[in-house]
Amino acid sequence: MIPHHPKPGTSTTHSTQAVTSPPRPSRVVPKPIPPQQTLDTRTYQINQLKRRYPSHKETSLPGGTGTSLSFNLVPSDPDFPFDLPQLECDLHIPSKYPKSPAKLHVKNSDIPRGFAINIEKGWDKLVEERKGGGGTLLSLVNGLDKRLEGFLSEEKAETVKLTIFKDTRHLDRQRVEEEEEEEEEEVSKTEPVVVTPVRRAYIPLETFTQAQIADAKARRAQEVRQLEARMGRLQHYHRSSDGIIYTLPLDPKKRAELPGELKGVMSVQLVVPLLYPLQNLRVLLNDVEGGKEGEELAEGLEELFNRKAGELVKKEGSEQGEKMGLVAMVNWLAQRIHLLVREVVREREKRRKEGEEGRGKVKEVEVREAEHAASVERVGQVDRGHLHVIPRPPEWGFGDDGTESSSYDSEDEDDEGGAELGKDGEEMGGSSLPTRTIEKGTAILFPSIELQGIELLQVSVLSLNVKCDRCKTLNEVTGLKNNLDKASSCKKCATAFTVRYRQELVHMNSTRAGFIDATGCTVADLLPSTFVPTCGKCSHPSFGLVSVRGETTTNICRECHARFAFKIPDVKFLDYAPGMHTRLPPTSGPRRKTEKLGLHAGEPLPEKGSCQHYKKSYRWFRFSCCSKVYPCDKCHDAAEEHINEWANRMICGWCSREQNYSVESCAFCGRSVIGKRGSGYWEGGKGTRDKRLMRRGDKRKYRRVGGGETRKD
Repeated sequence: MIPHHPKPGTSTTHSTQAVTSPPRPSRVVPKPIPPQQTLDTRTYQINQLKRRYPSHKETSLPGGTGTSLSFNLVPSDPDFPFDLPQLECDLHIPSKYPKSPAKLHVKNSDIPRGFAINIEKGWDKLVEERKGGGGTLLSLVNGLDKRLEGFLSEEKAETVKLTIFKDTRHLDRQRVEEEEEEEEEEVSKTEPVVVTPVRRAYIPLETFTQAQIADAKARRAQEVRQLEARMGRLQHYHRSSDGIIYTLPLDPKKRAELPGELKGVMSVQLVVPLLYPLQNLRVLLNDVEGGKEGEELAEGLEELFNRKAGELVKKEGSEQGEKMGLVAMVNWLAQRIHLLVREVVREREKRRKEGEEGRGKVKEVEVREAEHAASVERVGQVDRGHLHVIPRPPEWGFGDDGTESSSYDSEDEDDEGGAELGKDGEEMGGSSLPTRTIEKGTAILFPSIELQGIELLQVSVLSLNVKCDRCKTLNEVTGLKNNLDKASSCKKCATAFTVRYRQELVHMNSTRAGFIDATGCTVADLLPSTFVPTCGKCSHPSFGLVSVRGETTTNICRECHARFAFKIPDVKFLDYAPGMHTRLPPTSGPRRKTEKLGLHAGEPLPEKGSCQHYKKSYRWFRFSCCSKVYPCDKCHDAAEEHINEWANRMICGWCSREQNYSVESCAFCGRSVIGKRGSGYWEGGKGTRDKRLMRRGDKRKYRRVGGGETRKD
C-alpha cells in the first residue's frame, strides 16, 4: 500500500464544506406510500375523510355512479370575518376516482347561491392545481378551509332563478262564458231581451316624462330596500322573483273588532308597481275565510285601501304633505284596518238601503242629518262664541311613523298594534334607537368624523375620563349605556359623582353623539368606546366595534358583505344650559390664533424634527396643556410661561403626519422616530461598520483590508 503524502505547502487538516451541487436522483428517498393507498386509492382517501369528520353521512349516488359524503366543515381560522358557523359540504366521489375528479356541493341555506357557486368553483380550482401533484381528498378539504375566506370575498356570481307559473286565465274565462250562456238561456226561455251594445268610454293612457320616471325608480328602489331591511327576516316575508309582489306579516291593532271572516288574516300581499309612486299601490289580503261573503268584504277593503293610498301619494306634492314609505303604509293598514272595515260595511249598507227604499227616503234621511248637524253647530257657537274651530288638514293624518291622527283618533290610541317588525320586539313594543333628547348637559361632538359606507353610527357603550370637581383628579368611567346612571367616587378624595349618558344617532347631517349629565365631575376626554354602525347599502346594523379618537375602524357587513369604515379625528365637549342655546365662547376679547405649521403629508419636517436639545429625536410633540407643537419639553418651556403637560399626540419627522403618541416608530411610514445608538460591534454587518466607532474588543477594528490573503514576496 502506497502511503499518501501531502503536497508541500498544504495543510493536513480536513475542513467540512457545504454541498452546493444538487444530490443525485438515485440518492433521493421518496415519501413512503401506505400499501392500502396503492391497492385501493379511492377507499383509502374516503376513509381518511371519515376519520377526520366522524359525524359524516354516506349515501350512494343514483345508478351506482359513486358515493356522496356529507360533512360539516368548521373554519379553523380564529379571525374568520364571516358569520358562518360551519360549511355544509356534500362531496360527490365518482366510482372512477381518481381518474374522474370529485365534485363539491354547498348545502347551506343561509349562504346566497352566488357565493356558494364561488366556493364550488374554488374547489374545482384546487383540484386542477393539485391534479399533477396527486393530492388526496383530505388535503383538498384542508386547502378549501385555508382559502375559504378568499372564495367568500370574491364578487357574487350571477344566478338566474326559473319560476314556473301556471296560467289559468283561460279556464276562468271559459267558466265565466259558460255561466253567461246559462243565464242567457234562462232569460231567453222567459222573454226575449234586446241587447244593445254598450260603448266603453275611451280612457287615454297616462304618460310620464323621463325625469319623472327616473325619480320614481330611485324612490322605489330606496323604499324597497328599507322594506327588505325592516321585514326581510320575519316569518311570513316573501318576495316574488320579479320584485313586484311582497308578502308581509300583518298584526291588526284590534283584531277582536274585525269580522269573523278577517280575524284569521296574518299576512298581506303588497303590490309595488315598477313606476311607483306614479302608479298606485295595491294590497291583497291572505287567509280570508267565510267563502263568497268574506271575499266580497276583503275586495271592498282592498279597494278602499288602494284608493286612500293613491290619495296620500297625490297629497305628498302639496306644501303640507308628508312623505310616506312602504313600511309606513303597512303600519297604517295594521292600525286602521278595523276602521276601514267599518267604512266598507257602512258603504255596503248604504247601497243596500238605496236599492230597497229608493232615493227619496235616502235624501230625506240626509236632510235630517244635515239639519241635526247644523243645530249642533249653532248650539256649540252659542256656548263657545269666543272659540273658532279650525279644520284639521287632511295630510296631518299621517305621521312619520305611518300612524294616522285624523278622525280615527276617537279610538283608543294606547292599545298596542301595528306590523310585526322584529322578533325581539324592537318595533312592536319600543324601538331600540334613541328618541329625541333634551338639549342640556354636556354634548359630545365628532366635528370631523369620516363615514364611509355607513348610514348611521351609534355609541352603544361609552367610556370617559372625568375630572373631579374637588381635587381635579382624572378618573375613568366605563360601561356607560343609554339613560342609565353610573355612580362612582374619586380615587383621590373619595368624592362621589354620577354620570348619565343619553344617546343620539350620528349621520351625515349630525355629528352629535348625545348628551352627558355629570354631577360632581367634568367630562375631560373620550376613552375607547363601543360603536354600532349601520350599513349604508342594506341598512343592517353591525355588531359593536371598539374604537377611539384618531383610529380608523374598518369591517365588513355580515348581511351584504359590503366594506365600511369610520374615523373620529377629534372629539369636542360643549356645555348646554336648559332652555338656552349652546354656551359658546364670548365673541369679544382676544381669540387664540390657529396654529399654521405649513406641513405637507409625505415630506419630512425641518431637520427631520430634531432640535438642539435632542439631536436624534425625529418628531414633534403636541402638548395637551396648550395644544401647541414643539420638538421637545425644553423647547416648550423656553417659549411658554406655564408648566408643560404630557403630550399625547406627535408629528412624525419623516412623513409629517400627526398621530397618537408612539414610543419608537411612526404608525404611517413605519420609520423609527428615535435615534438608536449602535452597539459598537460588527454584528455580521448589521451593527457598527465604521472602524473609528468600533469597540476595541471587536477584532475587525484592527484588521487591515485584505489581511486574510497570503502575502507574496
